[in-house]
Amino acid sequence: MGVTILTDLGMEILIPICAVIGIAFSLFQWHLVSKVTVGTDKPHSSGDDKNGYAESLIEEEEGINDHNVVQKCAEIQNAISEGATSFLFTMYQYVGVFMVAFAILIFVFLGSVEGFSTKDQPCTYDSTKTCKPALATAVFSTISFLLGAVTSVVSGFLGMKIATYANARTTLEARKGVGKAFIVAFRSGAVMGFLLAANGLLVLFITILLFKMYYGDDWEGLFEAITGYGLGGSSMALFGRVGGGIYTKAADVGADLVGKVERNIPEDDPRNPAVIADNVGDNVGDIAGMGSDLFGSYAESSCAALVVASISSFGVNHELTAMLYPLLISSVGILVCLLTTLFATDFFEVKAVKEIEPALKKQLIISTALMTIGIAFVSWIALPSTFTIFNFGVQKEVKNWQLFLCVGVGLWAGLIIGFVTEYYTSNAYSPVQDVADSCRTGAATNVIFGLALGYKSVIIPIFAIAISIFVSFSFAAMYGIAVAALGMLSTIATGLAIDAYGPISDNAGGIAEMAGMSHRIRERTDALDAAGNTTAAIGKGFAIGSAALVSLALFGAFVSRAAISTVDVLTPKVFIGLLVGAMLPYWFSAMTMKSVGSAALKMVEEVRRQFNTIPGLMEGTAKPDYATCVKISTDASIKEMIPPGALVMLTPLIVGILFGVETLSGVLAGSLVSGVQIAISASNTGGAWDNAKKYIEAGASEHARTLGPKGSDAHKAAVIGDTVGDPLKDTSGPSLNILIKLMAVESLVFAPFFATHGGLLFKLF
Repeated sequence: MGVTILTDLGMEILIPICAVIGIAFSLFQWHLVSKVTVGTDKPHSSGDDKNGYAESLIEEEEGINDHNVVQKCAEIQNAISEGATSFLFTMYQYVGVFMVAFAILIFVFLGSVEGFSTKDQPCTYDSTKTCKPALATAVFSTISFLLGAVTSVVSGFLGMKIATYANARTTLEARKGVGKAFIVAFRSGAVMGFLLAANGLLVLFITILLFKMYYGDDWEGLFEAITGYGLGGSSMALFGRVGGGIYTKAADVGADLVGKVERNIPEDDPRNPAVIADNVGDNVGDIAGMGSDLFGSYAESSCAALVVASISSFGVNHELTAMLYPLLISSVGILVCLLTTLFATDFFEVKAVKEIEPALKKQLIISTALMTIGIAFVSWIALPSTFTIFNFGVQKEVKNWQLFLCVGVGLWAGLIIGFVTEYYTSNAYSPVQDVADSCRTGAATNVIFGLALGYKSVIIPIFAIAISIFVSFSFAAMYGIAVAALGMLSTIATGLAIDAYGPISDNAGGIAEMAGMSHRIRERTDALDAAGNTTAAIGKGFAIGSAALVSLALFGAFVSRAAISTVDVLTPKVFIGLLVGAMLPYWFSAMTMKSVGSAALKMVEEVRRQFNTIPGLMEGTAKPDYATCVKISTDASIKEMIPPGALVMLTPLIVGILFGVETLSGVLAGSLVSGVQIAISASNTGGAWDNAKKYIEAGASEHARTLGPKGSDAHKAAVIGDTVGDPLKDTSGPSLNILIKLMAVESLVFAPFFATHGGLLFKLF
């Protein structure tokens, strides 16, 4: 079999050091961002100050000769931050109740597998050895579930606080030029990216070491208990994505339909009552929800790989370094992303608008290239030259270079998916330009072209995912698929930095508009936002692609843990599960879209009421009631997130208990196959409609100018298309990848209970 070059002690030192470096780097980036003073902040420079603010931030040509605009930015920033914090605390109160209730459910169900016995039992895959009782699995699965849930909540909350801390600072730096604003926005995104990646890695590693003190040589039981970590992370991500998505899109739709279409006022105009709620929504949906989502993907892919590896030669021979190979990939990923970030903030400087999007795309290319080298190095030092993997009852021999290829194919497939997503959602290419052109004849043709684009955009990503699955399974069975998913997520710090950059830039533009800053400042923030829209779509492509691989890996782990020898689609039990599973993403999408529609309806009515009843609002002499709109979004999103969340969380339990593991395996396969398609299509359709609108608004090319200025019929048709696409790209699409992951990891956690006590209806017949 061979031995690893890296010792267990070296591994135990390397992983936490990489995590600490990631945390330290994020704090350093935060320190650099904090040097931009806002409101009543003490200025960092002791040189020439004007009214308590650094004069280097003031450009006379912008018509700003005092600190009033800075104070205004601070007030708007505080309003956004308070609104976002209030919503998250309200949501976490509801989610906290669920978290405790579900933790009790995990303990009761898993503990009852052996009647809450405290005696050791024969191991599943080696009956000559004894393993810890199911009661221990129940206790430690519950603990890891709570740890995963808390880490997910903290990840989302910290991301939101960082984004609301940076938005006004990005606006103020835009007065120095687009390059300075870009650096602040990107560094702020990096703070979130590295904090999330490093914290997730560190908590998981420490949890494994602490659990190992009890489990000893029972690695099978140890890593089965660790799966609760992924379940906790994904459960919180579901509510964060759905609740935050409903919040942001209700406000966005209300602001656009009344403000831009009916009243013909600019986006983020301070006269619009929904404008603060819209900016709050960017943070709770696109930052907090997205952060929890990608943390959940990381946790689940790590858990899937660890469960499969625990019954391989790594687990049997107690090779800890090789066993924690997934965590070593993530550790090296932090170092690679750190170096990659410096290319955007230190090695090269963005000096013009046209350089923004290439700078962000280079982050993806550079991190992927460097990570390929990092994976090769980790595979060489951490894996024996040959080892065996459990593959549905058969031991498969794998070489370390084959596992390197599995991780590599996932990594590069993610890059391909990202650039295909960019092609279909960026207004620099013909698909979005065709959608914009269709606005000449109204909103109906715009909707038709957008839907067609979304359906077509599914083709190449699905082939990329299919090839990744074939290659990785051929080399290393389900373990290969699990590490391929980790490969796609190995550059998560960079991916999150790019993702978070978009909403921060979007908020910066909103603050510039509301603070009454010059048109030049708004043009700079709009340029940052436009690039962020494209890279955010790329990030969604990564998330959906990794969700497909993670779900399949979890599915394989579930089949193994539930002792299912084959999944035969011709068996009625399995086939009915396939049909129901394929239907679930449609049901879930319908619920989330209707939730956005219901919340948006209330928002539209309130915005119209204020415009019609508040004297002087349109003239700018009266102030709108922002608080009422914030409350509408908060109340509606909290209420509307419960039914979709219940659908996802209860389906595996109901199917497993009533129909058994075979039918549940069909449900998981069906939801994976249809869910990935719908998620990609919805995300890209919404992104294309958004950028078609921005293409017309920018009027940067002769073709765009012929479509008409803002307020033209073509522009109004584009705004309507963008409004229709909002719940697709920011609620239903992103939430679907959580659906397929969460159902799979929940089934994995409850697999022993379903295998022994499930299928009650079939047992009756």
